[in-house]
Amino acid sequence: PASPARASRRPAPLPASPVPCRAQRCGGMRRVVRAGPRAAMAARGSAGRSMRRCSTSGTAQAPRAAPGQGEEEETHFGYSRVRVGDKVDRVKGVFSSVAESYDVMNDLMSAGVHRLWKDDMVARIGLGAMAAVEPEACPRVLDVAGGTGDVAFRIVEAVEQAFGTAAFDSHPFAVPDAERQVVLCDINASMLEVGRRRAASRLSSATLPAVGFVEGNAEALPFPDGSFDLYTIAFGLRNVTDKPKALREARRVLRRGGRFMCLEFSRVRNPLLRTAYDAYSFNVIPRLGATVAGDSASYQYLVESIRMHPGQEELAGMMRDAGFGSVAFRDYTFGVVALHEGVAE
Repeated sequence: PASPARASRRPAPLPASPVPCRAQRCGGMRRVVRAGPRAAMAARGSAGRSMRRCSTSGTAQAPRAAPGQGEEEETHFGYSRVRVGDKVDRVKGVFSSVAESYDVMNDLMSAGVHRLWKDDMVARIGLGAMAAVEPEACPRVLDVAGGTGDVAFRIVEAVEQAFGTAAFDSHPFAVPDAERQVVLCDINASMLEVGRRRAASRLSSATLPAVGFVEGNAEALPFPDGSFDLYTIAFGLRNVTDKPKALREARRVLRRGGRFMCLEFSRVRNPLLRTAYDAYSFNVIPRLGATVAGDSASYQYLVESIRMHPGQEELAGMMRDAGFGSVAFRDYTFGVVALHEGVAE
């Protein structure tokens, strides 16, 4: 648990109801900024026209395996069927194989567009609005499946810009990683090691001690209830075996009124664009993986796992079932990626 000195800096519970907001243009996308720091942590689906309100009807159901009589339950690993107990190790193997080339491959596969998706995700947190109203109420952040730190480091830099370096003064290296201001959690030790190296070269001496690295499973997070104000996960949820369980864990570690943000591959709705996207995914990405990372199989899994992940509406329903309210989403790049948001009820 956090020390008394740190606890006093934690913002109060956020109101459930939305407050007046103002819209700003950010990188060609409409961004809604709340009027206060607490409301900035609340979901913005009801206020931003760029965020879709999610209905519960007409959702497609992802394939689910029923356990055979006398057999261990199975799940999908890409298009393959594997025992539930084996999937975690297989996913670990994929990311251990690609850890060193992960960031380069992200740039190549998306032509650098993944940076814009992540930038907009972090901008939507509204840290500047929070700091303007309550300069001492710096939120505590958990970035799950954070891997090499792409999202976590953006958040740290945004916190420093909004709140100043004073936001990190009470978090020396003596504080355990799990209790720091921004915690990067990943199930894969190889990815965390790359993240640590990147942090040392990217972050300032003032902000580096505020970042913690914790090896952990999204389905059983090693943190107390109500530990965080914001939970982010980018391109990690689709690799989780039991997604409803992971969403319930996200709700558990968030305090009431805390915010959940998930950036993940989703469904391209336009049939013509979907055909072109599929052709690129299955014919180009595995070959890129073979050339750059020396591993086509892991990138074949990548493109297959995207197709097995729930679509926009289905994931929104899963979030509501896990205890999130004000659930909304917005598409990026015609639905190649979607950002889902919700508030812990």
